[in-house]
Amino acid sequence: MTGSPHTALVLGGTGRSGSLLAQRLAERGLGARTAARHGADVHFDWDAPATHPGALTGVDRLYLVTPVLRVTYADRVAAFLDLAEAAGVRHVTYLSTYGADQAPPQVDIRAVEADLAARGGITHCILRPAWVMQNFADTHLPVIDGAITVPTGSGTEAFVDADDIAAVAAETLLAPADHAGARYEPTGPQDLTVTEVADTITAVTGRPVAHHDLDPGLWIEGAIAAGLVPADYAVMLRWLTGTISSGNGSTPNDDVEKVTGRPPTAFLDFARRNVHVWAAAR
Repeated sequence: MTGSPHTALVLGGTGRSGSLLAQRLAERGLGARTAARHGADVHFDWDAPATHPGALTGVDRLYLVTPVLRVTYADRVAAFLDLAEAAGVRHVTYLSTYGADQAPPQVDIRAVEADLAARGGITHCILRPAWVMQNFADTHLPVIDGAITVPTGSGTEAFVDADDIAAVAAETLLAPADHAGARYEPTGPQDLTVTEVADTITAVTGRPVAHHDLDPGLWIEGAIAAGLVPADYAVMLRWLTGTISSGNGSTPNDDVEKVTGRPPTAFLDFARRNVHVWAAAR
């Protein structure tokens, strides 16, 4: 159905929520075109504006995922949204971040939200999800040597399954008028410490996993030194981990159920579904 009168362009279409979203949209009968640098329906690169027009051809709604591992991108996104409006896009669902209104001023999360709100030619919906559960099952916060290493102290977070984010996003793209101007904050059903996450992984794998808490500065310096993030991304890491460790992490709400009609996934269920990942970890 790509190129039909109702087709969604899914940026980050090979990513955690984007790939799941594209599947859901296709299952519900809406054309879904994935866009990414590799492995998607169309080649899309934020750093290569020449890839943007072709990706937008024939689409009328957009799942907006901004450049990853960046803190400054508002101007580039604004130029793309100008192009999208001109190409016929009439609705944008933006994948933002939980607590975006408290983001450091150096980070352009709020700037993109404000840009969307100021546009009269398109409707928009903002998703501000909690930390995704998939962080613990991929390269973001992997179990290494029996530990999850992240400086979150004893703070809690209502970790959310990326599939629940995709489910919420799907509803907003299937019926844009019903969600125009809405802001949803998808969370899981429990607020958990990382120690409790580690305990759950221990329970499902039968292998001991602990939470290794350490000095935030050392953790960030290590990530930069290892080439995992650019130096200017330190402000983002400090904010995200500091929000949890200070006791201001996300708390459970009913947004997933309110939008999709089903309750959000519990971490125990997610862990059971992904036990093979940790069983193979060393």
